[in-house]
Amino acid sequence: MEKLPMTRAGYTALEAELKQLKSVERPAIIEAIATARELGDLKENAEYHSAREKQGFIEGRVKELEGVIGLAEVIDPTTLSGAIKFGATVTLVDEDTDEEKTWQIVGEHEANVEKGLLNIKSPIARSLIGKDEGDSVEVRTPGGEKSYEVLSITFK
Repeated sequence: MEKLPMTRAGYTALEAELKQLKSVERPAIIEAIATARELGDLKENAEYHSAREKQGFIEGRVKELEGVIGLAEVIDPTTLSGAIKFGATVTLVDEDTDEEKTWQIVGEHEANVEKGLLNIKSPIARSLIGKDEGDSVEVRTPGGEKSYEVLSITFK
């Protein structure tokens, strides 16, 4: 199977979520199901059906997280340097609007654009890989073509 690149912070966050699901959420939902069963007829018991649905979600997420963690390849960006690659923190300027943006290129399971974490499989990240400071990058986005200039590359 293909390894999934991930930063230490992303790996730690997934492990914490898995621990929360197994040690807190799972026991709580088992208790909720038991309580709902005591209410009687299961066919018309909304609390029971809701709890079972939530249990299914929790179990699915546990399996997903275990799979991702099992395939994770933790990469420490501080050991890297040079051109843009996984783990790089990149500051770009939009050549049309002069708006600056800073993103870190991370694995798909830890990506969060609002937090500045860019999925390595995204069009922007794929366009940036291999570029150096001062390079101009053309990116095809759903909103059309965008041009960026790479202002800085750091590995932190």
